[in-house]
This record gives sequence, structure tokens and C-alpha cells, in this order.
Amino acid sequence: MTAVLLSSSPVPHVIATLHIGFPLFVCDTCGSHPGPSLGQPQPLVISMVMVAVGVYARLMKHAAALACLAVDPAILLIVVGVLMFLLTFCGCIGSLRENICLLQTFSLCLTIVFLLQLAAGILGFVFSDKARGKVSEIINNAIVHYRDDLDLQNLIDFGQKKFSCCGGISYRDWSQNMYFNCSEDNPSRERCSVPYSCCLPTPNQAVINTMCGQGMQALDYLEASKVIYTNGCIDKLVNWIHSNLFLLGGVALGLAIPQLVGILLSQVLVNQIKDQIKLQLYNQQHRADPWY
Repeated sequence: MTAVLLSSSPVPHVIATLHIGFPLFVCDTCGSHPGPSLGQPQPLVISMVMVAVGVYARLMKHAAALACLAVDPAILLIVVGVLMFLLTFCGCIGSLRENICLLQTFSLCLTIVFLLQLAAGILGFVFSDKARGKVSEIINNAIVHYRDDLDLQNLIDFGQKKFSCCGGISYRDWSQNMYFNCSEDNPSRERCSVPYSCCLPTPNQAVINTMCGQGMQALDYLEASKVIYTNGCIDKLVNWIHSNLFLLGGVALGLAIPQLVGILLSQVLVNQIKDQIKLQLYNQQHRADPWY
């Protein structure tokens, strides 16, 4: 059912058609074509608030267990994956539906990500000493929670074997972990030990000896160096970065170019959509008033 309304604008003979039962979705900047309304926003907002409160209450019940989520690789993957999905969703749907709002959101998010990457690179280069301290803090925190999360444990073991290192600064950093602590009142069987990933590789070893780091923290540097890696992973990581600057620069450039191309193309598409809207409005007004 439709109703014909005469416009009160000064331009004569302009007729607007209102579809009863399907309210027009009017937004000057959020799309190029009017369409049916998707419903009132209040239930959506209420449901989001309920979900947020429920998640918050659930997290507060397990606050102690979730204290180390910042170094949980699975959580990092989930967060990055969700953000990438939302970003690509805005770009894909915005281009398919020619929705200016989604395209502008896509372009803005890409710009923010690019600027954050650029700022992180510049700040990391300028404040290299503070960046080193932050990396040391992250590694020490990971050492403390080594046994708390299997994914984190596997990540640390991989890093120590990959860079042939042990601990943050030295192998004695593992005393920060409650299981490897060297205090006399520590009842753990791994007291004063280090993980097996700190051990030097044995030629033709068929089965990994997971107890090879037993009691290594009680030995001095020379004695321990015969069995395990004694150098810390921070220095090894810094040396690896310095020796692979061109590779890291190429990776950064490879990430930056698609972002810049996406920003450029989204803005080009937005301008084309705006031009089409202006052309359609002009044609409608010209048909209504040939002298316009």
C-alpha cells in the first residue's frame, strides 16, 4: 500500500512516495539507497548490555585464573581474528551493498591500524631501551605462568629451542616460576630445574629426556653450559632482529601496501557512490521539473 505525498519544498511537482508498513531507512551518509528498516535498535542495545554484564560477571568469578590472559596465544589469536573479521565484513558488505557508512568505517579502521603500526615501529626504534624492558617484562611474566597454560608452555619451549636460549636474561630466571624456584621450602620435584627446552640437543636422540634440566640452576655458569643453554632469550631475540632487519622491513612493507591500497580503493568507491547519488537526484528533479 502506498501513499502519495506532495512535497512542501519550493521545487514544484516533486512527489515523494511512502511505502506503508516498510519505513524508509533515511541516512545521508550511511548508504546510497533507502531500504526497509531492520527494526527498532532498543532490543539490540538491551541484548548487548545483557551479554556484556553476563561476560563481566563470569570473568570476575575467575579473575585470578584469567590474570595471565595477556600472554595467552589462543586469546591473542581470537582477538586478532575477531577484529580482522569485523574489518573485512565492513569492507565486503559495504562494497557489495554500496553502503557509504560501512565503506567509511572500513577505510577509517584501516587507517587507524596503519597509523598504529607506523607509530609502534617509530616508538620501538626511538625508545629501544624501554621497548627492551617491556619485552623483558613480558617474558618474565610468561615464565611465571609457564605451567598455567599449555599453549603458552609450548610457545616458550618453541622459542627457547628456536633461539637456543634459556630464560629472559639467563637460565636462573626460571627461579621466578613457583615450580622451578630454588627455595628450600619448595616441595616441587622440579625445584631448581629448568624446562627441557633449555637442554642442548643430543645427537641421534630418539626420545626426548624431559628431565635433562634437573637441578641446573644450582650449577654455576660453566658447568650448566655443558648441559643447557645459559644465555637469555632477550639478547638472542635482539640479535636475531638486528640480523633480519631487511626481512622484517619487507614483511612490514608487505602488510602496509595492501592497507594503503584498501584505503585508496574504498575512498574511490565512496566518491563514485556519492556521484551516482547526486546524478540520480538531479535526474529525478529534472524529470519533475524540466526547467530545473
